[in-house]
Amino acid sequence: MAEKKWNVTFLVNRQKGDGPGRLEPFRLEVNPDEYVLDAVERIWAFHDRTLCFRHACHHSVCGACGMRVNGVEKLTCITHIKDVTKDGGTVKVEPLRHFPVESDLVIDMTPFYSRLEAVHFPQVVPLNEAPDPDSDSIARDRNAPSDLARLVDCIECAMCISACPVPLTNPDYQGPAILAAIQHQGIAKNPDLLPFADNKNGAWRCHSAYECSEVCPSNVDPGWRIMDLRKQVVTTRIKNLFGSK
Repeated sequence: MAEKKWNVTFLVNRQKGDGPGRLEPFRLEVNPDEYVLDAVERIWAFHDRTLCFRHACHHSVCGACGMRVNGVEKLTCITHIKDVTKDGGTVKVEPLRHFPVESDLVIDMTPFYSRLEAVHFPQVVPLNEAPDPDSDSIARDRNAPSDLARLVDCIECAMCISACPVPLTNPDYQGPAILAAIQHQGIAKNPDLLPFADNKNGAWRCHSAYECSEVCPSNVDPGWRIMDLRKQVVTTRIKNLFGSK
């Protein structure tokens, strides 16, 4: 049986630095079961070698290929073409929002990484202290106990930042991933993290839109974590007020 083929137009953002962006069309014959990243790679390989984009693992682990596909944040390595268009349709591929565009689909994530580093995330476990991988000492969900305080599911793709409406009007907002990292480490155990959460650009700036949780490819659920972080902040305030330890 012959492999099914679709003709799809990919509208790809082309932009260099601070210059204006534009959408350039590329008409491809694709298998609808292919991924959007496959199409972007083919555009680079056979149509325009100047196209800039990031990718690495192709297995939704590294987070490098996060982009906006038809206006929605997606990991393009696991987004099937058939799920975002149809035969004869179009697919718009753009960089993540709220970040400076370096080139085409590549953004400058320096502010994002700087904020993660400021709240001590991720915490690296020394090899001589690495726990047994079969034990329960590594927290892999919101209820699992851990002394390592590391949010292992976050792949630092920054798609939650892009989906969040707050940075559009407040670029100083910490952002969902950073606040989720604070929540997971816990303010009670890490009181030095309180100033990052309890301020106008922290947990209280969140509008509870939950767009961050909607696009998160790793089920970190940063929206829930921000709401829980608010509880931690209030609890800490009360304890500090009454001098509780």
